[in-house]
Amino acid sequence: MDFKMPERDENSHKGTFGKVLNVAGSDYMSGAALLSSLSALKIGCGYSFLCSTERVISAVGAQTQNIVFAPLKNLAKLVRSCDVLSIGCGMSTSDEAKEIFKTTLVNVGDVPVVVDADGLNILSQLEGVKLPKQLVLTPHPKEASRLLNISVEEVLADMEKSARAISHKFDCVTVLKSHRTIVCSNDGEIYKNTTGCSALAKAGSGDVLCGMIAGLLAQKMTPFDAAKLGVYLHGLCGEIAAKTLTEYCVLSMDLINAIPDAVRLISPLPFEEDRKSI
Repeated sequence: MDFKMPERDENSHKGTFGKVLNVAGSDYMSGAALLSSLSALKIGCGYSFLCSTERVISAVGAQTQNIVFAPLKNLAKLVRSCDVLSIGCGMSTSDEAKEIFKTTLVNVGDVPVVVDADGLNILSQLEGVKLPKQLVLTPHPKEASRLLNISVEEVLADMEKSARAISHKFDCVTVLKSHRTIVCSNDGEIYKNTTGCSALAKAGSGDVLCGMIAGLLAQKMTPFDAAKLGVYLHGLCGEIAAKTLTEYCVLSMDLINAIPDAVRLISPLPFEEDRKSI
């Protein structure tokens, strides 16, 4: 399958490439908020806003100045002004997190939404919540089992069937993660990913993928195309990082650092030849 990055207009500004609002992190899981926020920027979106607790904002702010920070008290206003919402990475499943999740979905409107990690666990416990029209869910098999109320063994026995069942139940694009991730459209079309290696089996890897998909959505890709391309590039990042670091030693931040090389492999920039002489 041929993949292409979203086109980038020469006559552009940061608003051209979209604003991702990332509702992520909790007091003891600030790393998930950092990784999911940075990866959205690295893949090409114009803004990445992190809305979280003061403790998370302080921890992430000590590591990067590339993200715009907002306290949770401003969440309702931010949700109404974002181009893409990602929610769930490192949020926890506390009562407060559940309320934040429900409030966010009520206010998000028609913008694309990516739900990952604890957001999926919260979603599996909710009933009667109106879901966004453009929705991407990114479960691993355990999270998928909770969403479908079946055993992990049943999920693993037929991953395509499980992905289709989630897409049908939630009217969403499903990214069912494994060593060969499956992406399923709302109407049941299946894409089987071929990139990746064991380097991706590391804490934080899913947070990076969530941010990458959100960043591609901000650049006006459709949910199915953004999910397929995000998964493909994420796998390439693992392969690229493993070449120098080995599959044992890749950390999730290394995946973010490998995004430029992964992008270059599928979408060589037209001016690169001219710049070699600079």
